[in-house]
Amino acid sequence: MSFVTLDSVSAATPDGRLLFENLDLSIGAERIGLVGRNGAGKSTLLALIAGVRPPHAGVVSRSGPIAMLDQTPDLAPGARLVDLLDVGEAWDRLGRIERGEGDETDLSEADWDLPGRLEQALAEVGLHNLEPERPATALSGGQTTRAGLARLMIARPDVLLVDEPTNNLDAEARELVVRLLARWRGGALVVSHDRSLLRGMDRIVDLSSLGARSYGGGYDLYAERKAIEADAAQRDLDHAAREVRRVAREAQVARERKDRRDAAGRRFAARGGTPRILLGMMAERAETSGAKAGKLAGKLAAQAEGAQAAAEARVERARVMGLDLPSSGLPEGRTVLAFEAVGLAWPGGPPVFDNLSFLITGPERLAVAGANGAGKTTLIRLTTGALTPTAGKIRLEVPFALLDQRAALLDDRQTILENFRRLNPGASVNDAYAALARFLFRNAAALQVAGTLSGGERLRAALACVLCAATPPQMLILDEPTNHLDLDSVRAVEAALAGYDGALLVVSHDEDFLAAIGVERRITLKRS
Repeated sequence: MSFVTLDSVSAATPDGRLLFENLDLSIGAERIGLVGRNGAGKSTLLALIAGVRPPHAGVVSRSGPIAMLDQTPDLAPGARLVDLLDVGEAWDRLGRIERGEGDETDLSEADWDLPGRLEQALAEVGLHNLEPERPATALSGGQTTRAGLARLMIARPDVLLVDEPTNNLDAEARELVVRLLARWRGGALVVSHDRSLLRGMDRIVDLSSLGARSYGGGYDLYAERKAIEADAAQRDLDHAAREVRRVAREAQVARERKDRRDAAGRRFAARGGTPRILLGMMAERAETSGAKAGKLAGKLAAQAEGAQAAAEARVERARVMGLDLPSSGLPEGRTVLAFEAVGLAWPGGPPVFDNLSFLITGPERLAVAGANGAGKTTLIRLTTGALTPTAGKIRLEVPFALLDQRAALLDDRQTILENFRRLNPGASVNDAYAALARFLFRNAAALQVAGTLSGGERLRAALACVLCAATPPQMLILDEPTNHLDLDSVRAVEAALAGYDGALLVVSHDEDFLAAIGVERRITLKRS
């Protein structure tokens, strides 16, 4: 049974840019992972299914209730946790009845099972210790996401629509989302770049400029099949390109042969003695055969170019970066960063850190783990000198660069090329273009204004500016670099960092990412 059916659906941006067209999709009692590049229309597709916006063309049919996880709910002043759970009115009704203030309408419409369902849902998402009337503004971002999941569980829709549910969640909360979806028995459409979450899907739908492709199984099977398809498409494209070159060579040979025959005919006619009528017949025959040959060559060229265009249409523009980066020059035994019995306490508050010690030596790759609120970002601010410890000592002994989620080192008003030259004043224009091309900003792409870039493009541009310096920094500090990136962008960042020979200090909950960039050890922070 299908809860949702999309028939030849198309969607466009407000300015008329087509996102996708003729999309067919059905959602039954299954968990579907929706992947695709940023800007492909994933969130738009969720909005179409939810009925929040109409399709540009086609029909969306729904046979039951649908609920969407809202990452940034629009809350009224004074909203409580029960309002965030969308049961505020029913909760207040039970309260009036309990106080003896309820009327006949309250009694007839009371949801007597609500307290039990509410308690169970909050326990499922790890919020059992929160009072239902807690102010919604007092919730952290992670708690708000958990509350959104609890709202879906209370609503019991036929289909869940979930957009990047694990962004900004710590490892424990991410695992909770994975478990909840694993137990869900209705339909679910999940937009995510979290590979551990996508592994639990029943199938993956890949939304791209080529349309929507469905792949049975979870992420690993999808990635394997995508790689096979990409290799096959590239082989077809290479073959088509060779055919275009072969047809062009043969056409050139034919033209040169005709030119030689024409020249010989002109020399024959110049010797004289040949009747004019015979010369005319010879010229007409040469012209006719030349026209036929030209038409045939044109037809063959058009066929070859058409085959090449069709092959190019099957090859997505997901280029992989293979980088030969300048060396940071960091020696193996060099002390990079040392925390020596470091403590930090806010005035009048408990300590964030107490007696924290660790050492990074040479090109080590260290991950900082811990629950939300444990102090990971605070540790980064201490490392960079933005904060001063209240106890102990911090020694950062090499040049470093910080790349946060927004890649704040880029000036939004400047182009990528201008940013590169500002951050690398010794680089010529040609040096800058060559460096940016390594990171897939080729030619005019390097002239994009930084403020117009997507999250993935922005981080890639920042990495280019940092890693392609004449001498790159000897340590990179990365704060949740994969949040809000699509899978292609994550793989591009992984490829860039794999070619870097300096030290890494990384805050990330993405275990696949940490494995891909070769993290060797980690420290785990605990909430005080």
